[in-house]
Amino acid sequence: MAQDIVLKMICPYCLHTETKVKDKREVEGLSRRRRECLRCGKRFTTKEMIERAELRVVKKDGKREAFDHNKLKAGVMKAFEKRPVSSEMIDKMLANIQEKLEKKGKEVKTTFIGDLVSKELKKLDKIAYIRFASVYKDFAEIDDFKKEIKELLKN
Repeated sequence: MAQDIVLKMICPYCLHTETKVKDKREVEGLSRRRRECLRCGKRFTTKEMIERAELRVVKKDGKREAFDHNKLKAGVMKAFEKRPVSSEMIDKMLANIQEKLEKKGKEVKTTFIGDLVSKELKKLDKIAYIRFASVYKDFAEIDDFKKEIKELLKN
């Protein structure tokens, strides 16, 4: 559905500042807008996303650092390596985790993040969960794996 909203957006062709939104779609957390310049009539697309407040992570030693979504994603992707889980499902899980982290407040402890990731992994893929748990819980021996698997089978 086309909209007749005139917005201050610079046309990449003639640099005019008034455009009309012709179409808007939500795609993967982004607002994709098809715009038309009111001067030259050419169309172009913009992608917009909400800028979130900076989330801080409190490490075990008390140090604080900015939350790094890519670091979280890398750890999760490692757990899912060679597992039959689609990237869409993983992205949805990561978005769910980040939403829960942001609801928690401006600062979250690494233990909260690890527990949340573990919980989400357990729901989606138990092998990926065991892989993640082995690193997160610092498994040192085979018995650590046995104990975790035993707990997993109870639930």
